[in-house]
Amino acid sequence: MVRLWLKKITLLSNTPSKTVGAAALIIAVFGIVSRFLGFLRDRVLASQFGAGDVLDVYYAAFRIPDFVYGLLIAGALSAAFVPICTELLVKKEMKDAWRLVSGILRLFIIFLGGFAFFGILGASWLIEFLAPGFSPEKKELTILLTRVMLFSPIFLGVSAVFGGVLVSLKQFFVYSLAPLLYNIGIICGALVLVPWLGPVGLGWGVVMGAFLHMSIQYPMLRYSGFVYERETLRDTWRNKAVRRVLLLMIPRSLSMAVSQVGLLVMTIFASLLASGSLAAFTFANNIQSVPLGLFGIAFSLAVFPALSLFVVEKKEGDFFVMLTKTAQRILFFVLPISVFMIIFRAQVVRVFLGAGAFDWEDTIVTFEILKWLSLSLFAQSLIPLFARAFFALQNTKTPLYIALVSEGVHIILIPLLLPTYAVEGLAIAFSVSTILNVVLLYIALRKRVSVWRDRLMLFPMAKILFATLLAGAVAQMSKSVFALTTNELDTFVEVFLQLSTGFAIGGATFVFLCHWLKVDELVMVKRFIFCKILRQPETARLTEDHPERGDW
Repeated sequence: MVRLWLKKITLLSNTPSKTVGAAALIIAVFGIVSRFLGFLRDRVLASQFGAGDVLDVYYAAFRIPDFVYGLLIAGALSAAFVPICTELLVKKEMKDAWRLVSGILRLFIIFLGGFAFFGILGASWLIEFLAPGFSPEKKELTILLTRVMLFSPIFLGVSAVFGGVLVSLKQFFVYSLAPLLYNIGIICGALVLVPWLGPVGLGWGVVMGAFLHMSIQYPMLRYSGFVYERETLRDTWRNKAVRRVLLLMIPRSLSMAVSQVGLLVMTIFASLLASGSLAAFTFANNIQSVPLGLFGIAFSLAVFPALSLFVVEKKEGDFFVMLTKTAQRILFFVLPISVFMIIFRAQVVRVFLGAGAFDWEDTIVTFEILKWLSLSLFAQSLIPLFARAFFALQNTKTPLYIALVSEGVHIILIPLLLPTYAVEGLAIAFSVSTILNVVLLYIALRKRVSVWRDRLMLFPMAKILFATLLAGAVAQMSKSVFALTTNELDTFVEVFLQLSTGFAIGGATFVFLCHWLKVDELVMVKRFIFCKILRQPETARLTEDHPERGDW
């Protein structure tokens, strides 16, 4: 029985995703499970520690390893590596592709290992700079956790290379499974290691999750034909493909460094605020990141190989159509969710975090931060897509320049807003700079793509926005009616019922309005359900015959 299940999983994971929608579905389904585990992780942390000193320490200690991950791995590697790896694989130059993968692995292990070594030695100085407002006891614990968690970028870096190859091969199954194991590792750290080791167990849970993230992808990489090519460092550097990746990574790494600096600045200022401010901000950010991960990142990642291929084949018209449709699909899901989260922000926070040590005061601070972050969720979701459009064009400099401008505005706004808005000022500054970022990316893409048509891009988005605002008004009214029929909302069940009822009413209204307005994305969702889920042959043939209209 076990062998049979393993065989089925292998066959499923070894089947390339043929359309953007199919790939996005795989990423989104596993993303939902991963986000559920993420909520479980945050609920466990919140119930055990509340928004207080321990979680302030934990999230501050995360910043240095996260800086390394964000600088080299999160966006820089995928932006530079996937297009070139895809190009080699499409041309069936397998030997050169595996040499590229092997060379990047060698360089990453050496660099990340060296960074971890020097980071451990200099952790005291780093934390003194990063968290100047922490007490001596909080700083000591932050230093200890930082030293432990500096091992995680090594595993995540190797895992990112594995994942980049799987994305290039359109093998999204195992790639999407890896984040689940990362969250499971962190949860095990909180539930198993903390009672045994104390708060430092949180750090070892992160390391364990990173190791599992890497380990789950390697078997599929080998199954796909990967062979490690042994070379000297000199030969690795002489490899033209490796050098192309590294050269493309430099602007993207600098761009990611800019955004990571913004996070470091927020951590510095948060350490000067009331205890629990950093924890509350992180909790709110994790909640609003759910639709970002499920739709913004999922669709952007799924469409990236197709955009790269259109550039290789010099099909600029198809490139624009694919980019436009993907942007509209992202907003079709993200806009209503963001509005509903703003309306039901208190209920959302209580349902996902309201337990144990996480009291009502923590809830108020968190949902007010969530309100401001959700205002820019549409921009956060489009930035990965627009940035990857530039990466597919093998242009990593333009996103860097735009990131410099937007992050400059971000950093300037923080000290201006903090005296009036306290920790909410961090969220306001972040949202303003994020919206500026996506506007500048749009303008730059408009100039870069010669077949660009504003009406084709913006008019369908305007219809989605109109439907969203009306649905939000209905959801707000349902919230008021529910409050009149219920005396108090003290229990989990009561809060959950109001939240689920409001989302259901608002969602149904949104779908009705989209049908009335003839929003194409709703038609595509129906077509996807019929042809991919219900397997209706006529619809499936229609989709295959017209991929530009039904390539889900």
